[in-house]
Amino acid sequence: MKILIDVNVVLDVLLEREPWASDSALLLDAAERQKVTGYVAGHTITTAHYIVARNAGARKAATAVTDLLRILKVVPVEAADFAQALVFGMADFEDAVQAAAAAKVGADYVATRNERDYKRSPVKARSPAELLAMLA
Repeated sequence: MKILIDVNVVLDVLLEREPWASDSALLLDAAERQKVTGYVAGHTITTAHYIVARNAGARKAATAVTDLLRILKVVPVEAADFAQALVFGMADFEDAVQAAAAAKVGADYVATRNERDYKRSPVKARSPAELLAMLA
């Protein structure tokens, strides 16, 4: 199963945001153990670094990026992907770019806490808990 992991799921793990951190961490663990193929959009890496550095310091941010790059495949986001995101007509452009990145790699799902924001996405969105249940 190919899963693009939304930035909110990544940040739940990196910042230990409860009650979501546990399921999100288990999903990243499934990617690390190659039970799923995990992806992140390229801009997720920069966003994660910025937010973790602001909240927990530069050293933790650098470690977080190193871990993400080891565990997940990065989907480069280019001009055509941003243009495609605009076509989806989704309310949140950043979510639309995540959806475009997921479509680009043929992902089966987007792992997110904002499933309702992905109604117009070409790739179905599921919560980490739902995806873990599918893997069980």
